[in-house]
Amino acid sequence: MSRVAVIGAGAVGCYYGARLAQAGHDVHFLMRRDYDAVAARGLRVTSKDGDFALAAPAIARRSEEIGPVDWVLCALKATAIEHAEALVAPCVGEHTRILAVMNGLGLEERFAGWFGARRVFGGLAFTCINRGEPGEVHHLDYGPLLIGHAEDDRAELAVAAALWADATVEVSTSPSLLAARWQKLTWNIPFNGLAVTAGGITTDRILAQPGLRAAADATIREVVAAGNADLAAHGEAARLDADTLAATMIALTDAMAVYRPSTMIDFVEGRAMEVAAIFEEPARRAATLGVPAPHMALLAALMRALDGLRRE
Repeated sequence: MSRVAVIGAGAVGCYYGARLAQAGHDVHFLMRRDYDAVAARGLRVTSKDGDFALAAPAIARRSEEIGPVDWVLCALKATAIEHAEALVAPCVGEHTRILAVMNGLGLEERFAGWFGARRVFGGLAFTCINRGEPGEVHHLDYGPLLIGHAEDDRAELAVAAALWADATVEVSTSPSLLAARWQKLTWNIPFNGLAVTAGGITTDRILAQPGLRAAADATIREVVAAGNADLAAHGEAARLDADTLAATMIALTDAMAVYRPSTMIDFVEGRAMEVAAIFEEPARRAATLGVPAPHMALLAALMRALDGLRRE
């Protein structure tokens, strides 16, 4: 079994960390908001795959209390990327690997600069997870985790997959982390962006309105075009298929329960939104590569404006 540190114990970090603990791994959660509640009552997960609880999980207020581990599962919001190095470093030893389960582009490059690319992985969570009361996580739908390696090393991907072998999580690996990142953005950009810019609405309401449904489809296709240009610019052979991803992402969203995307929750609750990593960096790459992406550019501009106004 592996010793694991969860840095960023929000909904996603708590859920996937709890699944690893349930599978027998020695999991330590860095907690702030939920520390007192979890210390008193444990960590509770309601899930479509079966409810469960960790009666007395290992929790800490500081990374130094955890110390070096085999794996760091970093599930910070991209808005906290500037703090990630300081939070993760005390848990990194000679053989530590780091799995960044975060949204957006350019994140693994930051971790590679701090800790070396060999130990860095990216995790793409295709799931509907929200926080409940302190110490509670609600897993509403889906749940697969797609993992890529910063150097696209197949042997390292096998090591990462083995960590999850006994966990109640569907895990797959991608031979191209960059392609996996762009694939996740085909959902995050249209559905997080439209949920916010339409006034803070749920995904079912986006797809119920023909104009917004068409905008989601068009945005997915722009993201695919930008992603394929970026993959080509990086010398990668992988390519995304616009028709397949547009149909898949819309069908998955049609089928899911009424869902409040994480960025929409941040918006309505007045918190900083993950604008730079999810919206601005992909739009910047599209513009730099000469890919027409008016929907992406508009969403990035609107999200930046709303992020500033909301926090004011």
